[in-house]
Amino acid sequence: MLHGIEIAAEPKAVFDAITTQKGLSSWWTSDSVVPKVQEKSVSEFGFEKHAVVFKMRSEKISPKLVLWSCVDGPGEWKGTRLKWEISKIKGGIELRFTHSRWKGTGKYFRMCNSTWGDLMYRLKNYAESGKADPLFS
Repeated sequence: MLHGIEIAAEPKAVFDAITTQKGLSSWWTSDSVVPKVQEKSVSEFGFEKHAVVFKMRSEKISPKLVLWSCVDGPGEWKGTRLKWEISKIKGGIELRFTHSRWKGTGKYFRMCNSTWGDLMYRLKNYAESGKADPLFS
């Protein structure tokens, strides 16, 4: 899965949106437990009143690159990688997102790809406005 979006915000605002509990809870899922930003830490993201939980291990954290591995979760997510690349451009940043290492491209993959498209716009709106609007609560 590949997504790209331009965001009229400072790189730190986007970095914080994808590396902090406040940030991730504001555009993805309000049921987020994100420890201090550091490599090898594991974050939890809950859905459907915590009936579904994904655990992500931070593999690389830098101002220009955030890389996670899904170490536990339902369906085909386990073993996948999520990568955010932040590049400074005129007027803000370009965020490139990749969700890779899927075992197939069936129905669940396609549904997740569409959801990530929606999430990119929620992340953009949060980074630009500071107003929380998580897709999942």
